[in-house]
Formats: sequence, C-alpha cells, structure tokens
Amino acid sequence: MPARTEAPVPRRWSAAAVMIVAALMDMIDVTIVNVSLPSLARDLGASRSALQWTISAYLLGFAASLVVAGHLGDRYGRRRLFLLGTAAFGVASLACGSAQEPGQLVAARAVQGVAAAVLLPQVLGSFRTLFHGRERATVFGIFGTVLGFASALGLLLGGLLTDADLFGWGWRSIFLINVPVALLAFVAARAVVPPDGRRSTARPDLLGSLLLAAGLVGVVLPLVQGRSWGWPLWGWVCTGAGAGLVAMVAGVQSRRGGGARTPLLPARAFRNPAFGFGLAVQLLFSFAMQGFFLVFGLWLQIAQQYTPTQAGVVTVAFSLGGFVTSPVAGRLAVRYGRWVLIAGGLLMAGGYAWIGAAVGGAEAVRTGAWPMVPGLLVAGAGLGLLVVPLVNVVLSAVDGELAGRASGIFSTAQQFGGALGVAAIGSAFFRRAEDGLGNALLAALPWAASAAVVCALLCLRLPRTAVAEETYPEVPEDEGTLDRAAV
Repeated sequence: MPARTEAPVPRRWSAAAVMIVAALMDMIDVTIVNVSLPSLARDLGASRSALQWTISAYLLGFAASLVVAGHLGDRYGRRRLFLLGTAAFGVASLACGSAQEPGQLVAARAVQGVAAAVLLPQVLGSFRTLFHGRERATVFGIFGTVLGFASALGLLLGGLLTDADLFGWGWRSIFLINVPVALLAFVAARAVVPPDGRRSTARPDLLGSLLLAAGLVGVVLPLVQGRSWGWPLWGWVCTGAGAGLVAMVAGVQSRRGGGARTPLLPARAFRNPAFGFGLAVQLLFSFAMQGFFLVFGLWLQIAQQYTPTQAGVVTVAFSLGGFVTSPVAGRLAVRYGRWVLIAGGLLMAGGYAWIGAAVGGAEAVRTGAWPMVPGLLVAGAGLGLLVVPLVNVVLSAVDGELAGRASGIFSTAQQFGGALGVAAIGSAFFRRAEDGLGNALLAALPWAASAAVVCALLCLRLPRTAVAEETYPEVPEDEGTLDRAAV
C-alpha cells in the first residue's frame, strides 16, 4: 500500500484538543453522578428506582444512539454532528442541574446520553481524516490515555463539587459545570475544526435504530421498576419482548445486503464466534463494574457515613489498579493471548470477593478505607488486563472492512451492559436494604463477581493469540466511525 501523500491539515492539533475536551466531558459524566446519588436523593426525594434510572438513562441513551449517530456523521458531516452533540450536551446538562423532581432529571440524563453518542463517534472519525501515519497513532494514544482518566476524574470531581456546594448548588454543580465547558468547546470547534471532505452516500437505518432503542429499554425497564411494582408478570413479558425485538432487528439486518442503506449491525461479524463471545465479555464486564460502583458508593456514604469527596477518593483506587496494568496489557496479550484476558476476569472477581470479605455486614462501626483498597486495586488491575487487549484480540478475527462498525457495536454493548448492571445489581442491593446496607452490599457483590467469572470463562472461546498494534488492519475512512481506540 503506497504511503499517504496528503498535505497536513492546518490547525489539526488545535482541533484535536478541542474535540478531546468535549469527549472527556461526556465520559466523565458516566461516573460523576455515582458519589452524588445520596445528596440528590435527599434533595429531590428520589426513590431507589429513580437513583438507578439516573445512571441507566444516560447509559441507555448512549447505547441506543451510538451506532446510528456514527452513520449520521458519515453522511451529513462529522463537524456538523460534533457541534450538534456538544450543544445538545450543554443544554441537557443545564436541564439536569435545574431539575426539580426525579422524572425531570432522568429525562434530561437520557438526552445527555444521546448527545454524548452523537458527539463521541465524530471525534474518532475526524481523527482518521485529520491525521495520518505516526500522528494518527499519537493522537489515538493521547485520546485513549485521557479517557482512561475519565472514570477516576469523574468520581473525584463528583465528590469535590458536591461537597464544595458552589453557589449553594450542591449536587447540581456536577451537571452545571458542563454548561460553560460545552459552550467554550462549541465556539472553539467552530473556529478550528475543519469542514468535512468526502461523505458517505449511504442512508442510516433510522427505523432499525429506533426499534433497537425500544428493545434495549424494554429489557431494562422491568429490571429497574420490578421491585417497586411487585414483579408483575407483564414486566417479565416486557423484558422478553425487548430481547425479542433486539433479536428481530439483528435478524433483519443479517438478511439485508448492500445498497444505499447502511445496516446497523454487520451480519458477517456476528457469524464469527469470536466476535459474538467478545461482545458478551464486553457487556458483562461493564455489567459488573457499573453495578458495583452504584451500590458501593451508596454503601460508603449511607452506611459508613463517608462524605462524597471521601467516597470518590476511595473508589479511585479501582482506577489506580487499572493504571498499573493497562500500559503492559497489550504487550502481555501479544505474548500470552487470551490467558491475559482470563486472568483479568478472575482478578476482577477476586477483587469483588475481597471487598465483600473486608466489609462484612458492618453497619454501626466504620470499617475505614484500607480494608477495601486492596480489593479495589485488584479488581481495577483485572479490568486493565481484560479491557485493553479485548478489542485487539477479538477484532483481529473480523474482516478489516468491518472493524469500524464492529467497534461501534462493542461500545454499544459496553453501555448497555452498564445499564443492565445498574438495574440488576441495584435491585439485588435494594431488595435487602431493609436488613441493613451491609447485608445489602453482600447480596449485590456476588452478582458482580459472578459476571466477572463468566467473562473469564467466555474468554476461553476467544482466539488463542492476540495481534500486535502494528498489524491491526486499516479501516476505510467511510466504513463506520468507531475504531479500536474507542474502548
């Protein structure tokens, strides 16, 4: 393949800096709300299911919109969609910070998730057109490193802003701080992000996207609300119908050939068992992690009387474990293949089990942070070993021309898995809350640990070896919008 001869795009690094800041704003909001849940519950009188929806609505909005948003950027222009997503995220954040009752907050969080899904793929797609060769590898590396800090920064920032009570806003400041950031990013992007060049002529499948979104919501809705509704039969029917709708969309997509309309789901990728098992691993590790952060944050603040800042500092230990293993995970996977991912899943399970043993059923007496920190570090280290090489291992078995869309589906599975985890693990926690939050946490942790063990078992069906980053296939610039750096 001949070397690229395109002239460098002016102000490309300025454009990248603006887009990375906007993407970081989105990714921080995945976790920033976790340590603020008790505060907003007291202020708004939110029910337990409303607390779950505060997280799940964002993840579901993100998951349901991500794939089609990438196609929309390819067709109508990534710069235009980036500006739209940034503006919508700022407006939705203002609505979150101004919410007067839980329903308003949940609705605004769903819009936030959709806006994040519109924004993020345009960043990755733009990097492929703005940069080439070594510069592209560099900008993707910077992007991945920054987003690696997003979860830890979100936890810390959420606690600090809630405790600081700026202008008397309390928890509202975790959303309102996005408004000036989004405004500045919007203005700067108009000035430095260049217009798009060649665009795709394929039409996105909007109907398929709407049906997929309805199916995802149908699966999660009864899991979150079922406890308060008394687990009615129609709730289980709704879950089954949602799963059936997702399967129907996948079936229709698999029978659709080429043409002017771009399929949401690349059927050829799903015919490869490695891709299907890898997708399940992606969903389950997010199921465990997001569900764990919900219940652990509530336990720290309500049962152990931690402030939001203290809770944020403790949970950052999870991210620190990932920072230790992430830099070497790719190289280890090249040498040892799927066994690195299996070890990662088992370490996550062991970390959750350690936390359960450390906190026991303690209620009246504060256990302190140190007994929990080793378990958090171990679980985070396992996450680094599992997640970093996962896409490279699995997508090496997928045709290069499908890598963009396949990576987008991976990100969708991650967001949907998080929503499921919040629903299922949160329900297990709240079901035992009347018996004491220590017992509630002990009832919830096995769900997270079991999901991590299943991740390890599913990794046995992945390809035996990984591929080095240098051998990763190039993705045509009009073939989807997300690539391996998205995860």
